[in-house]
Formats: sequence, C-alpha cells, structure tokens
Amino acid sequence: MTRVQILGVSKRYPGRGKDAAPVVAVDDVSIDVASGEIHAIIGYSGAGKSTLLRLINGLERTTDGRILVGEDEVSALPEAKLRAVRGGIGMIFQQFNLFFSKRVAKNVEYPLVVAGVPAEERKRRVAELLEFVGLADKAQAYTDQLSGGQKQRVGIARALATNPGLLLADEATSALDPQTSQEVLALLKRVNNELGITIILITHEMEVVRAIADRVTVMEHGRAVEQGDVFEVFSAPATEVTRRFVATALPTEPDPDHLAALRERHRGRLISLTFRDGDVDQPVVFRTIAERGVGVSIVHGGVTDVGGRSFGKLTLELIGDDLKVEHAVAALAQETELEVLA
Repeated sequence: MTRVQILGVSKRYPGRGKDAAPVVAVDDVSIDVASGEIHAIIGYSGAGKSTLLRLINGLERTTDGRILVGEDEVSALPEAKLRAVRGGIGMIFQQFNLFFSKRVAKNVEYPLVVAGVPAEERKRRVAELLEFVGLADKAQAYTDQLSGGQKQRVGIARALATNPGLLLADEATSALDPQTSQEVLALLKRVNNELGITIILITHEMEVVRAIADRVTVMEHGRAVEQGDVFEVFSAPATEVTRRFVATALPTEPDPDHLAALRERHRGRLISLTFRDGDVDQPVVFRTIAERGVGVSIVHGGVTDVGGRSFGKLTLELIGDDLKVEHAVAALAQETELEVLA
C-alpha cells in the first residue's frame, strides 16, 4: 500500500504571447491520501484535476510544492529514477489506451516486457490477471472485438501487471454506459479491498465518488476548495461547486421551476427535510406529524446510500388545520434540518 502526499503544489504554464500572464493550472493544492484509501478528485473541465494526476506520476513537473509517493519525492527525482518509481504506479485511462493491433494477453503483458520480466513469469502473471478481471476466455481476442467495459477491464489488468502500490484512474468510466460503469467501479473496489492498492480517481461524475470513494477533494479553478470524508461532503457541502455536484447524484430540494409546479399542484404546506444517518429516522418524522393530526405526502426527493450511510432530502406536503400544521413544523424543526418552502 502506498501513501500519497501532495504538499502545497502549484503548476503554472507560460502565457501565450510575449507579455501574457502565466496560466495557473494547479494552485497551492495539498492532499494527503492514506495508504489503502480510494480518494476521488472531482471537478468540472478546466479545474486542474488531470494536470494534478500528471504531476503525481511525474509526467509533468511541479512549479512549486512537493509530491511524495510512498518514500519517493517524485517532484524532485531525475527522469532516470522516475522510471523506476512509475513501475509502482498503475494508470487507467478514459479511452483505454490499448494496442488494438495486439491480442488481449499481449496488451496485459506489455508492462512486464518493458520491465524485463522473464517469459514464463509473464505468462503466469497475465493468466492470473485476466482471471481476476473476468476475461480469461478473451486472452487471444483482439481488443477491437471487445465491448467498452471489457476494454477497460483489459486496461485495469494491464495497470496491475507490475504489482503497483498506487493506481491512478483518469475518468475511467466516462466512456461507458451506466451499467458498465457500475461493473468497472465494482472491479476497482475489489482491487482496493483484495489487493490493498491505493486508488486516486479523477472524475467529473459525483455518482462515481458516491459509489466507491472513501474521501474526496473538490477542485475549482486549480484550487482544492473542499475535501473530506465522502459522506460529510455529500451531506453538508460547504461550497457552491460541491452543491452542484451533489445535486447531480442525490435527491435534493426541487429547483425554482419545479417548486413553482409543486405549489400549483399541492395546496398544503410544503417543507423540505434533510435526513442524515444517525440524526433522525423517517418513522420518527412521520410519527411526529401524525401525532399532531396532520396529513402528509411525499412530493419530491428521496433517501439513498452514501458510503454505507443513508442521506437524502424529502419535500413533504403537510395537510390540515393551519394551527396543527404550525405545531407539526415546530416539532419537526427540533428533530431535523427543516426548511419551509411554501
């Protein structure tokens, strides 16, 4: 297992033109990825996340700051020593980066050939890896005969060939359909659980973060604007960019247009309740409402699983006498996070 320490890292590129200001792609980012952790780095296009990934494996040099992969300071090593360090870092790409003129087994074998591993050991390792990713029967197929999910499984097997302690995944599921994405994410989770490999995921999809990450860093304009445990970031986002990401993956409050439509259809009091694992249960909420003689219906939202813990938002319509509704709202406000919408 490999710890990754990103310490005050910046990356600047020369601006275009004689007097142009430099372009800041990564701006004073610090992230500590524990050994054996799945850490997601999420951001919209241009946030700097892919640049950061290239800095981690030494494909680009930092302008400022330090990066340590295990005991090796990749930001300071000469290229000759970096090549040895990269042997302990596996890479998975969005577009697979496979050799389409080679058979599946030869694609997986390639890093072992480069590393000078003897032929018999290469053969054994390739068979082992193809069995692990569920493609033992595809060893002699050409990669262009495979589905997108199968190609990414080949990419994962190849990334694992040299027994890396760290796996870097750059938008590994972006080119796949939702069902195949879930299968690939489940395989990555298995890689982490069974092999103990540290994984850093680059993504713009919050669903990927929700599915397998332990911790997450949110990037915007080259900076790390929020980071922490996935459940805490999801359930209490501190920045607007994180709130936008969370809204794509979790049930949330209705947007203004949807809320206006709900007001047209529902004449009762509309309230929004936040449910966090360990705070308050749905049965308690509905019992509190019923005890005050108020009717209730769910009109929007839902509750889902985040890192093994439940979280979500429900928009409820409370129906009944105004005074009883007021009493129900006051009681609920004592038990959970509540917002009156209408």
